Amino acid sequence: MSITRRRALQLGATAALFGLSGSIARADDNGGDILRQWYKVVLHLVRHTATYSPPVASRAFAYLGVAAYQAVASGSTSLVSLAGQLNGLKALPPRDPAKRYSDAVITHCVMASAVKTFFGNTGPTGQRVMAVAEKKLKGDTLKGLPDDVAEASLAYGEMLKAAIIDWSATDGGAVIENMGFPMAYEVSKEPGHWVPTSAIRQQQFPLLPKWGQNRTFAMPANTSCGLAPPPAYSEEPSSAFYRQAKDVYDVTTHLTPEQVAIARFWSDDPMLSSTPPGHWIGIANDLLAQEKAGLDRSAEVMMRLGVAMADGFIGCWNAKYQYDLVRPVTYIKKVIDPKWEPLLITPPFPEYPSGHSTESGAAAAVLTSIYGGNFAFTDRTHERDGLGNRSFKSFQEAANEAGISRMYGGIHFRAAIEKGLEQGRCIAQFAIALRTRSST
Repeated sequence: MSITRRRALQLGATAALFGLSGSIARADDNGGDILRQWYKVVLHLVRHTATYSPPVASRAFAYLGVAAYQAVASGSTSLVSLAGQLNGLKALPPRDPAKRYSDAVITHCVMASAVKTFFGNTGPTGQRVMAVAEKKLKGDTLKGLPDDVAEASLAYGEMLKAAIIDWSATDGGAVIENMGFPMAYEVSKEPGHWVPTSAIRQQQFPLLPKWGQNRTFAMPANTSCGLAPPPAYSEEPSSAFYRQAKDVYDVTTHLTPEQVAIARFWSDDPMLSSTPPGHWIGIANDLLAQEKAGLDRSAEVMMRLGVAMADGFIGCWNAKYQYDLVRPVTYIKKVIDPKWEPLLITPPFPEYPSGHSTESGAAAAVLTSIYGGNFAFTDRTHERDGLGNRSFKSFQEAANEAGISRMYGGIHFRAAIEKGLEQGRCIAQFAIALRTRSST
């Protein structure tokens, strides 16, 4: 077999694996397909890019969502630009009124170009996926379009992407060194504070301790929907802190098969999944596909969801390092049972509040604002991972399960879960309040 033919077969297999095989709708018919295909690609890239911890993934989803939304809004008479609404986002380059454009081509271009920027450090698998996606989706969007429309749209997409990337470069999260672990950090020696829970050398310092200082998207600066303190640290059996640790211990030593399944379904570990924010992006992508949503609706939904979760992680990380709370595994082994082991591996950063809970609360609030409070759906995120599907009567029910899954896994106390869900719902209101539609 020739090298050229072998390479073509490899690319074809990669395209099929990532859902890019077959022809999609004409660019002018339903560009929503183009955007959903790109999100499928991004979900796989998150899984195969080593620096993509949950906060980092949420940041990429937010910028990609804004880029796609602006690609459509730039030529819309009904969608409103986010310039001046999102923190630090100033006027974006306009389209040339003398030229004709394709929204789908601009969306493809801005996504393809931005994805290569955000995932430039991905491994060989990710590099192949990006190359295949760009070639396949570019061909689909350009098919049948006049040359002048194609050229103008591609050029404008690159211009818009450059403006979005310039904006992103100043938020505090653009550079991830040492996988997000600081080279130097003073770990508190005071009782009740976080201590390393892993023997891995790199994880003797906590992940992304300055992430909570990043520029937010829709949430006002210096606002994080702050939380009340967790129960005061104590090792006395009569204390509230001991009781919440005993609650975790009692639950995890008598887990039911259903509780184990829930813990594993929502674990969404980096490098083994698309991470917790990717989980909710996947849910939204599937729902948009089911309704055959157009480009404007698809871009708006993904923008709001990405912005809410990114702000959610900034707010959550701000609180985590404010309270710097010890993890259940540390406390339980010291005070209750030295032989206890949690179901899941404890992540290397402080406990309060729960990141899964905060971002799930935010995601559920956004999707509820779009689909309603009693919207039933089936979550197929881990269908290919052999974890089955889970069905829910509402997004809030799913968020509640995502939160409690961390207690089943032995990772969080109940207060971190409950307060995290509250924080996420609060933070989401800023994304929900963004003005996206003109009044005329």
